[in-house]
Amino acid sequence: MENEEKFNSYDFADSHQLALATAFLLADKKGKDIVIVDLRGKSVIADYFVICSAQSTTQVRALAEYVDEEMGKRGRNINHRDIDAKWSALDYGDVIVHVFYKELREYYQIERLWDEGNNVERYEE
Repeated sequence: MENEEKFNSYDFADSHQLALATAFLLADKKGKDIVIVDLRGKSVIADYFVICSAQSTTQVRALAEYVDEEMGKRGRNINHRDIDAKWSALDYGDVIVHVFYKELREYYQIERLWDEGNNVERYEE
Protein backbone atom coordinates (compact mmCIF):
# COMPACT_ATOMS: atom_id res chain seq x y z
CA MET A 1 0.00 0.00 0.00
CA GLU A 2 1.37 3.36 -1.04
CA ASN A 3 0.38 5.46 1.99
CA GLU A 4 -0.23 3.06 4.85
CA GLU A 5 0.19 5.77 7.49
CA LYS A 6 -2.76 7.72 6.07
CA PHE A 7 -4.92 4.58 5.91
CA ASN A 8 -4.11 3.71 9.52
CA SER A 9 -5.22 7.18 10.64
CA TYR A 10 -8.89 6.47 9.82
CA ASP A 11 -11.20 5.75 12.76
CA PHE A 12 -13.23 2.69 11.72
CA ALA A 13 -15.72 3.28 14.56
CA ASP A 14 -16.95 6.41 12.75
CA SER A 15 -19.06 5.56 9.67
CA HIS A 16 -17.83 8.52 7.60
CA GLN A 17 -14.20 7.68 8.42
CA LEU A 18 -14.90 4.06 7.47
CA ALA A 19 -16.33 5.24 4.14
CA LEU A 20 -13.24 7.39 3.57
CA ALA A 21 -10.97 4.44 4.40
CA THR A 22 -12.67 2.19 1.84
CA ALA A 23 -12.54 4.99 -0.76
CA PHE A 24 -8.83 5.36 -0.02
CA LEU A 25 -8.29 1.65 -0.69
CA LEU A 26 -10.25 1.79 -3.95
CA ALA A 27 -8.17 4.76 -5.10
CA ASP A 28 -4.98 2.95 -4.07
CA LYS A 29 -5.82 0.19 -6.56
CA LYS A 30 -6.83 2.60 -9.33
CA GLY A 31 -10.60 2.54 -8.88
CA LYS A 32 -12.17 5.33 -10.93
CA ASP A 33 -14.85 7.97 -10.27
CA ILE A 34 -15.15 7.22 -6.54
CA VAL A 35 -18.07 8.81 -4.72
CA ILE A 36 -19.35 8.62 -1.15
CA VAL A 37 -23.12 8.91 -0.80
CA ASP A 38 -24.42 10.02 2.61
CA LEU A 39 -27.57 7.99 3.33
CA ARG A 40 -28.01 9.01 6.97
CA GLY A 41 -31.65 9.82 7.61
CA LYS A 42 -32.59 8.53 4.16
CA SER A 43 -32.21 4.77 4.54
CA VAL A 44 -31.90 2.11 7.21
CA ILE A 45 -29.67 0.04 4.90
CA ALA A 46 -26.45 1.91 5.69
CA ASP A 47 -25.07 5.32 6.58
CA TYR A 48 -22.93 5.50 3.42
CA PHE A 49 -22.49 3.94 0.00
CA VAL A 50 -19.02 4.09 -1.49
CA ILE A 51 -19.25 3.62 -5.25
CA CYS A 52 -16.49 3.25 -7.81
CA SER A 53 -15.96 2.16 -11.39
CA ALA A 54 -13.62 -0.52 -12.69
CA GLN A 55 -12.24 -0.67 -16.22
CA SER A 56 -12.62 -4.45 -16.58
CA THR A 57 -14.38 -7.39 -14.99
CA THR A 58 -11.01 -8.53 -13.64
CA GLN A 59 -10.58 -5.17 -11.91
CA VAL A 60 -14.08 -5.41 -10.37
CA ARG A 61 -13.02 -8.57 -8.53
CA ALA A 62 -9.52 -7.29 -7.73
CA LEU A 63 -10.80 -4.05 -6.17
CA ALA A 64 -13.42 -5.84 -4.06
CA GLU A 65 -10.98 -8.47 -2.85
CA TYR A 66 -8.33 -5.84 -2.04
CA VAL A 67 -10.73 -3.78 0.09
CA ASP A 68 -11.98 -6.92 1.86
CA GLU A 69 -8.44 -8.15 2.55
CA GLU A 70 -7.06 -4.82 3.79
CA MET A 71 -10.06 -4.12 6.03
CA GLY A 72 -9.83 -7.65 7.44
CA LYS A 73 -6.14 -7.15 8.29
CA ARG A 74 -7.23 -4.25 10.49
CA GLY A 75 -9.96 -6.20 12.25
CA ARG A 76 -12.91 -4.79 10.29
CA ASN A 77 -14.63 -7.93 9.11
CA ILE A 78 -17.27 -7.88 6.44
CA ASN A 79 -20.93 -8.67 7.19
CA HIS A 80 -21.66 -9.88 3.67
CA ARG A 81 -20.01 -9.84 0.29
CA ASP A 82 -21.38 -10.47 -3.16
CA ILE A 83 -18.75 -10.52 -5.87
CA ASP A 84 -19.95 -10.80 -9.44
CA ALA A 85 -18.08 -10.19 -12.70
CA LYS A 86 -19.62 -6.75 -13.25
CA TRP A 87 -20.83 -5.63 -9.81
CA SER A 88 -19.46 -6.38 -6.37
CA ALA A 89 -20.91 -5.28 -3.05
CA LEU A 90 -19.14 -5.37 0.32
CA ASP A 91 -21.32 -4.78 3.38
CA TYR A 92 -19.55 -3.38 6.43
CA GLY A 93 -22.78 -2.52 8.24
CA ASP A 94 -22.72 1.27 8.26
CA VAL A 95 -20.93 1.35 4.90
CA ILE A 96 -21.64 -0.61 1.73
CA VAL A 97 -19.00 -0.56 -0.98
CA HIS A 98 -20.16 -0.99 -4.59
CA VAL A 99 -17.63 -1.73 -7.33
CA PHE A 100 -19.17 -1.54 -10.80
CA TYR A 101 -17.89 -2.41 -14.22
CA LYS A 102 -17.90 1.02 -15.89
CA GLU A 103 -20.72 0.35 -18.39
CA LEU A 104 -22.96 -1.23 -15.75
CA ARG A 105 -22.51 1.75 -13.43
CA GLU A 106 -23.48 4.09 -16.25
CA TYR A 107 -26.59 1.98 -16.85
CA TYR A 108 -27.79 1.80 -13.22
CA GLN A 109 -26.59 5.26 -12.11
CA ILE A 110 -27.08 4.20 -8.49
CA GLU A 111 -25.72 7.41 -6.98
CA ARG A 112 -28.32 9.44 -8.89
CA LEU A 113 -31.08 7.48 -7.11
CA TRP A 114 -29.84 8.84 -3.78
CA ASP A 115 -28.49 12.26 -4.84
CA GLU A 116 -30.28 15.13 -3.12
CA GLY A 117 -27.82 17.79 -4.21
CA ASN A 118 -25.69 17.89 -1.07
CA ASN A 119 -25.10 14.30 -0.03
CA VAL A 120 -22.75 13.00 -2.73
CA GLU A 121 -19.05 13.59 -2.11
CA ARG A 122 -16.52 12.93 -4.85
CA TYR A 123 -13.46 11.26 -3.32
CA GLU A 124 -10.21 12.98 -4.24
CA GLU A 125 -6.88 11.75 -2.88
